Amino acid sequence: MSERVVPEGSRQRRRPTKQGAVLSEQLIVETALRLVAQHGAEALSVRRLGAALGADPSALYRYFRNTDALLLAIADELIGRAQDGWTATGDWRQDLRSMGQRIHACYLTHPQAAVLGAYRTTGRPHETRAVERILGILRSAGFPDPLAVRIYHAFVDQALAFAAQDAAAAALPPAAREGDEAVWQSVYGRLSPDTHPNIAATYPLLAADMLDSGYPFALELMLSAMAALRPQEAAPHA
Repeated sequence: MSERVVPEGSRQRRRPTKQGAVLSEQLIVETALRLVAQHGAEALSVRRLGAALGADPSALYRYFRNTDALLLAIADELIGRAQDGWTATGDWRQDLRSMGQRIHACYLTHPQAAVLGAYRTTGRPHETRAVERILGILRSAGFPDPLAVRIYHAFVDQALAFAAQDAAAAALPPAAREGDEAVWQSVYGRLSPDTHPNIAATYPLLAADMLDSGYPFALELMLSAMAALRPQEAAPHA
């Protein structure tokens, strides 16, 4: 897509596409997610999107000024899907745990899109809602604002970093992914205790653990660190 701005009031297209659907921002985002999942990042083009939607590619400019704007909308959609159905329990550790787990799981469900957008700041409604919720959990738990902000930053970066890394691994072609997993046996399993005593001593545990994501344990470590930093006399934020 090239830079082009269509006035806000002129963005809605009322005529159905060739497939009988009425274009909307949500329909375009959902179609883009499907195309990226099937064909990778190269599918994120106005030509392919127009063809998939049964619409003239130029009609997409009524909703997104360029490909980057669409990418931000896709990233925000993933954040929104991660929050679907989430409700606070009032237990700050459980609420943060479930929020982090949801982010990680959602990105792994859409690995190709996650690789494209996990590191972006969208400024869109789903993201701002997530920021508000996480800060609300921390402030209600009694964390002072300066500490709440720093913890928020670390918590979100940890979740997104693991999500992006694990999504990138999931998005690998099957042969490459299987090859990476096989290295733990073909290389690490054959290292001599004379040259690599620590790997040799822990190899069975190491090989088994490295097949899964490190995020669940990393999340628990972070939650424990948060609890240690939380003021002893913390009271709910007024």
